[in-house]
Amino acid sequence: MRDAEAVTFAGGRIDRASRLRGDQAAQTALAADPRARGLALWRGRPLLAAHEGALSLGWRSLDDPLFGEAREPRVFLGLDDGIPCFACEILDWDPDATPVEGFGAVPLVQHPDLDPSLGFGDLRANMATLDAAEAGTAAAAKGILGWHQSHGFCANCGTRSEAADAGWRRTCPACGAQHFPRTDPVVIMLILSGNSVLLGRSPGWPEGMYSLLAGFMEPGESIEAAVRREVAEETGVPVGPVDYLSSQPWPFPSSLMIGCRGIATGREITLDPAELDDARWVSREAIAASIAGHDPTMRPARAGSIARFLLDHWLSDALD
Repeated sequence: MRDAEAVTFAGGRIDRASRLRGDQAAQTALAADPRARGLALWRGRPLLAAHEGALSLGWRSLDDPLFGEAREPRVFLGLDDGIPCFACEILDWDPDATPVEGFGAVPLVQHPDLDPSLGFGDLRANMATLDAAEAGTAAAAKGILGWHQSHGFCANCGTRSEAADAGWRRTCPACGAQHFPRTDPVVIMLILSGNSVLLGRSPGWPEGMYSLLAGFMEPGESIEAAVRREVAEETGVPVGPVDYLSSQPWPFPSSLMIGCRGIATGREITLDPAELDDARWVSREAIAASIAGHDPTMRPARAGSIARFLLDHWLSDALD
């Protein structure tokens, strides 16, 4: 695909400057730069700024009192036009209203010490509102800080590990094991048969919501084999040729969505009820009607997701 990198979260422009991560003197100088800025996250939600109906990242000066109540570590994200950028998870507090979880619109949660125009927002709910560069930066911040929250102990000996390399590595002080952020590969498939695409709905999804099939890759498995296996396991549909289309970093919590196109060699569906509530072949015309809001019985894949990205490109004959 000519614009494969236009998918949400793939447009980060920050120079990650990995060469500077292990240089403590450089890190001290970067943090002392008066232009340095930090992105605060609370319960995995980045701080967002609302202005005239638009959202942007709520960058703050590193000396902001908000960062005085931050969890370790502070992660060096990189340089944005020479400006040092950091991210950190602030300490928890109980807001007046618990933010809504799930697929619906999620309001910004305001911090008592911040301007009302600022609030912590669910990244998945707001991903299509941020511009490409900021969405990519927010995904990197959420992904790396989420890794620290869930990998604080050495997998080798169980000792509490310590952050290193400006937040991009953890070291065990007991056994010396080195731990690095992990990304789980997931295949997501645009499975085609003539004028139709194969869609499914997972248990717990909102009524009427359908999307492309997807699943985690297994050790020793190629991308193509994973596409065929996942489709066969969930729907019984056999798949022939498979080719790569696009990818999307997906920090919920730490996946890389690998978008592929597969050509079905059969259409009979044998549903695995443990994986899907339903699966069906849907025509191009029906997909277009759903996205346009003309079909109340079917909700399209979320805007900003790679599933929606691939479906939109299929509808516009822009896959090749």
